[in-house]
Amino acid sequence: MTSLPLGSETLEAAITPRLALVEERLRDAVAQSDRLADATSRHLVDAGGKRLRPMLTLLAAQLGDGVRPEVVEAAVVVELTHLATLYHDDVMDSAPTRRGAPAAHEVWGNSVAILTGDLLFARASRVVAGLGPEAVRLQAQTFERLCLGQLHETVGPAEGDDPVEHYIQVLADKTGSLIATSARFGAMFAGCVPSVVSKVTEYGEYAGVAFQLADDVIDVRSDAATTGKTPGTDLREGVPTMPVLLLRQLVASGEATAEDSRLLADIDGDLSEDAVLADVVARLAPHAVVDRTSALAQEWAQRAKASVADLPEGEVRDALVSFADALVARAA
Repeated sequence: MTSLPLGSETLEAAITPRLALVEERLRDAVAQSDRLADATSRHLVDAGGKRLRPMLTLLAAQLGDGVRPEVVEAAVVVELTHLATLYHDDVMDSAPTRRGAPAAHEVWGNSVAILTGDLLFARASRVVAGLGPEAVRLQAQTFERLCLGQLHETVGPAEGDDPVEHYIQVLADKTGSLIATSARFGAMFAGCVPSVVSKVTEYGEYAGVAFQLADDVIDVRSDAATTGKTPGTDLREGVPTMPVLLLRQLVASGEATAEDSRLLADIDGDLSEDAVLADVVARLAPHAVVDRTSALAQEWAQRAKASVADLPEGEVRDALVSFADALVARAA
């Protein structure tokens, strides 16, 4: 079975074996002759994951000739790129775990984790080079947006910028860009017409924002056993998330309660102690700002679904709609 429901036995039969082939190629692609590099590069591959991005590549390819070998290679490229970003993100966020396993920097240190991420970016570049200059250009453009998204998240909004709008752009760059490229590669290498490629690309961008907003909810409403990520990790590291931005906006409006103000003060305080972090997470989780974040995730999922509404009726379009719903259902 694939990691998300496709609602069709025909699609399951078409995509499942190709997803297995992607997994096989992925393990080949991360293999290194150097023993240390091999161990570090395999760390997150072996930890598993939903493989959402390669799955979306394979799904979008079903709008055309989904059995072309280039489609599998493109799916490997997007997952390699995603894995590389995780090594870097975990260092920047000081995340102790990833996918239920110790984060790479916890095992080998920050420098090794960063260099491993660089190695995986290099491997992604090697694979994409075999897909032609247009694929290389799109991969480079996506990589640029990933870096810009991380940079803008790290620096924060400029004076006068709306923090919520700034954050949405960060999500579009950090998450939406790669999910958009995943869908784009699938349709493109399956020989779809440009209008179809454009629709699924837009779909991926919107779905990526919805996905990350759902993650913001999960960060405070799920436990590590469920997500493989320590609850409140973003809070502890001072990473801005939509619930905190909305809470800050509420307090600034003068309409907040005293408890709202205390909660924001505690979020801005020292969260290094596990008990203090757990207390803040427990108070933030039921707050209306988290409900609003969940509603925003649904809104962006609706945009994603609207972008593919003009695709031909059938199992693939239905699956894309279900895919968008499933991305945000994780935070329901």
